[in-house]
Amino acid sequence: MSKRTKRGRLHAKKLPASAHKPSRPLTPRQVEALHDELIAFHCLFRQVFRRQEQRHWSAVYLCGQLSNIERKTMEPMILALQGADPKAVRALQQFIGQGTWPAQALILEQQGRIAEWLGDPQGIVIVDGSGFPKQGDDSVGVARQYCGHLGKVANCQEGVFLVYASPRGYAFLDCRLYLHADWFAPDHQARWQKCGIPKDISFQTEPELATAMLQGLVRRAVLPFRWVACDEHFGQNPAFLDSVAALGKWYFAEVPVDTRVWLRMPPVELSGPSLRGPARTRPRVALHAARPLAVRDLPLRLSKSDWKRYTIQAGSKGPIIADFALMV
Repeated sequence: MSKRTKRGRLHAKKLPASAHKPSRPLTPRQVEALHDELIAFHCLFRQVFRRQEQRHWSAVYLCGQLSNIERKTMEPMILALQGADPKAVRALQQFIGQGTWPAQALILEQQGRIAEWLGDPQGIVIVDGSGFPKQGDDSVGVARQYCGHLGKVANCQEGVFLVYASPRGYAFLDCRLYLHADWFAPDHQARWQKCGIPKDISFQTEPELATAMLQGLVRRAVLPFRWVACDEHFGQNPAFLDSVAALGKWYFAEVPVDTRVWLRMPPVELSGPSLRGPARTRPRVALHAARPLAVRDLPLRLSKSDWKRYTIQAGSKGPIIADFALMV
């Protein structure tokens, strides 16, 4: 067997992005039904696109993103869907790069549909960041920064995303592109203008971008949810957690193992005059309060019977299992 044939067979057995093997092949009738449902779904957003050409190219782009081609860029999409047509490539590029249509209106319409289809009072909004590796310097916000996709610092774009999850399903809610601090330096002004970034954009950290999106969800009151879940990058930011609590939501947040906590609310001295030194501008833990504990030391206070083992999900290399303990 040649190396080329062997590689081809290995590639053919590669699992889909979900890491789950297909349960059974789709019948031609099922594929036709999916085609009709996709068209009906796209029609729900027709009012967002003012021109017929925009509606057409948005459908082409949607089909390209859902296709099984490896590179989801303009030219491979057109080649797979419409054949070698340079005019079609330019038209799709113009729709994505220069076309004017209200993207925020599309997101709001999507959130309304998610509320209708998946809404639950105990719903969860998951906050997460994701990086997109880039080779060049022309993409908006591209910089050398940590890229979770690669697990290291690299040239990439970084985005902040909200995902909704409930017993009825899950779906993307909202997103913001993170503009690295370097892009606010004077030597980036030419690139700023070339990319068409609005002049009134100010620097915001990823937790601040997430806070703004959550505030928008609560203000519009379209989508019901109780919980906000996030990883360590957001969980180690006290201002972000305080902002979630201020919205009347509960949070489930990952924190570093060296985070210091109290098992009970310690006594707090409010802001105001101080017997020693200048007045306090913010509350602080009282000097006589018990010392906090590092999170890594909390398991030492638990017995084996306090721990419960659960299967979180089925991963590409088998089930993901973890032990949990609840301290109240």
